[in-house]
Amino acid sequence: MESIGSPELWGAFATVVLVMLAIDLFVVGGGKEHRVSFREAATWSVVWVMVSLLFAAALWWYLEGSAGRAIANQKSLEFVTGYLIEKSLAVDNVFVWLMLFSFFGIPLELQKRVLVFGVLGAIVMRTIMIFAGAWLITQFHWILYLFGAFLLVTGIKMWWFADAKPDLANNPVLRWLRGHMKVTDSLRGERFFVMQDGVRHATPLFFALVLVEISDLIFAVDSIPAIFAITSDPFIVLTSNVFAILGLRAMYFLLADMASRFSLLKYGLAAVLVFIGLKMMLIDLYKIPVGFSLAVVATFIGISIGLSLRKEKQERERV
Repeated sequence: MESIGSPELWGAFATVVLVMLAIDLFVVGGGKEHRVSFREAATWSVVWVMVSLLFAAALWWYLEGSAGRAIANQKSLEFVTGYLIEKSLAVDNVFVWLMLFSFFGIPLELQKRVLVFGVLGAIVMRTIMIFAGAWLITQFHWILYLFGAFLLVTGIKMWWFADAKPDLANNPVLRWLRGHMKVTDSLRGERFFVMQDGVRHATPLFFALVLVEISDLIFAVDSIPAIFAITSDPFIVLTSNVFAILGLRAMYFLLADMASRFSLLKYGLAAVLVFIGLKMMLIDLYKIPVGFSLAVVATFIGISIGLSLRKEKQERERV
């Protein structure tokens, strides 16, 4: 399994992640039932993007001195492209979270606790999946075609069902939980479980957490193969994934009141998945340059955002 991941790079990455997580979780907005303001979410969104770009710059500097400028340019570009893909696809996850919290009636001040566990769970799941995927690719090269076909089909389905609304009331996981666990009629602050009449009960907040973790898993299955189309280096795949995920909670609160303004974004994300799927299926016939892939992804996302804002403006003017 070829990788640029030296002990120094892995150590630097782990240090940055742990320090930033500690600041985010225990220093900024610490305390219970914290309601994340738009200003705080915007500030942290910018901070996470800047930290990610600084990491890319530091990676380039390290590789330029140890492996040469060509390798430094290639790997840093792969990181930025993977980061952009993961960040873009994560927006769809944000929309699902909004729907879940609305369904369970979770107020903003309690959503942070769920998302903290959601993000940490996503990091653990994706780390396992990325190393498993990297190993599979080294052992069975043909699995790249399988990943490509999966992304192609997923992109087509996302486009086709872009406006469909999931029926959460009949969600099989939710029905199983209700059939096997006692649940309270209302929220009990930030608590996931409470004792009621001597019996342990789950709260709606716990049910929301379970579905958030499941949504993380589902989106990981979609997004991780997409980055393997850019690079098979597990260090680049994992770092670009983790940096995108770490900024996901801040992005959620930033977009919480603006989700309706990006109604066409799913079509852009679907186009990205189709393109990445085709790129992966053609990998042995023609390797599409990483720089071109970055441009295509940015163009699809930019166009879908622009058209969404234009549509929202036109609808507002008609009222």
